[in-house]
Amino acid sequence: MITLTTKALKGAVAATALFASSLTAQAETLTMSSWVPPTHFIHTDFLVPLTEKIAEVTEGRVTVTILPAPLASPPQHWELARTGVADITWGNFTYEPERFVSMWFAEFPNAGSNAEAQSRALWRTYEKFLAGNAAFDGVKLLSVGMFGGGQLHHGSKDITLPADIANQKFRMGGPIQEKLLTSLGAVPVAAPATKAYEMLESGVIDGSLHTMESVVNFRLEDVLKHHTVFPNGFYDATFFVAMNGAKWDGLSDADKAAINGIIGEELSAAWGKNFDNQDQPAIDKMRAAGHEFVEASPEMIEAVDAIYASMVADWIVAAKAAGVADPEGMLGFYSETYAALAGE
Repeated sequence: MITLTTKALKGAVAATALFASSLTAQAETLTMSSWVPPTHFIHTDFLVPLTEKIAEVTEGRVTVTILPAPLASPPQHWELARTGVADITWGNFTYEPERFVSMWFAEFPNAGSNAEAQSRALWRTYEKFLAGNAAFDGVKLLSVGMFGGGQLHHGSKDITLPADIANQKFRMGGPIQEKLLTSLGAVPVAAPATKAYEMLESGVIDGSLHTMESVVNFRLEDVLKHHTVFPNGFYDATFFVAMNGAKWDGLSDADKAAINGIIGEELSAAWGKNFDNQDQPAIDKMRAAGHEFVEASPEMIEAVDAIYASMVADWIVAAKAAGVADPEGMLGFYSETYAALAGE
């Protein structure tokens, strides 16, 4: 029979406590602030799988808890991550247009209609041209993303010619969309997508800018029944998933290496693929309900292309002032990379 002296027993207990303490010290629980409801596909099909993958690749040493409510409004989510109020956040670069002048090019018309290819191309563009830009200081960028081209949607008529859009009031969400609408003679009305239904119902607006999926996901299919399609998108939006830089630096080298294997281009592609997966079922549902889908006329496309050229010229100047050394090269790289990935 083996017996332990009091001294030996105390030593064993201390060793066990030290071992347990070391395991606890290695575990890291991160908080994520998200501003869509838990039923939204971004939550169910993108954010939740991301948390599961992080736990899996780190063998449970790093876990992520999605908070039950956002810690601030959507435009504040970059700052939440940068300042460490939340460990991980996601959001839209458009919400801080002055900080992210460098990203404007990807929100212009003709950015593409394949969200997965767009998101991969944008990640490669960020890595090649923007990873050292001061606008991104303070965070570990986990992914970027785009949504495959926003389109024009109207409540009561088809919009095919430039004359059709004149004086029509459209809800929009950012300065690039505002510039497009104003240049076409429309009246831009700034409001979040969540306000579109009541604004359409009350006649405050005549139409609204959305991706196809968001017409359905924001339950607007009863008030937006006329859809104008631009082959490469009327506009787009750029998104991020970001982690507080200090929190990232505090992870072990092994955990950083494991997480690096599932973020970056791979996570960016997953973002885009989710939007691609949502768009076609939304279109099918609206077609089945008798919605009208029309192609933008050559005259409309020509008008938008002229606005695009002007926007690019202005952006090149602004981007250089924002620290981008070669804006033209960056735009060309994105466009060529997207075309190769999309098979165009």
